[in-house]
Amino acid sequence: MSESRKKLGVFLVAVAIWAVVTPSMWRDLNRRSASQVRGPKWLWWIASSNLIGSVAYWTFGRRKTD
Repeated sequence: MSESRKKLGVFLVAVAIWAVVTPSMWRDLNRRSASQVRGPKWLWWIASSNLIGSVAYWTFGRRKTD
């Protein structure tokens, strides 16, 4: 397999993951109040433009609810 095909495969996998993680993040962000989110919600919307930002939201952006 050529190097360019491998890169394309990695890219397509990353896009597929982003296409699942990001809409889930948007739905969760819409449902949470501002007090349940670390930092401003608008900043998380901007951060979701890439996969790292979406994963960061799931890891650090949400406050625990009781």
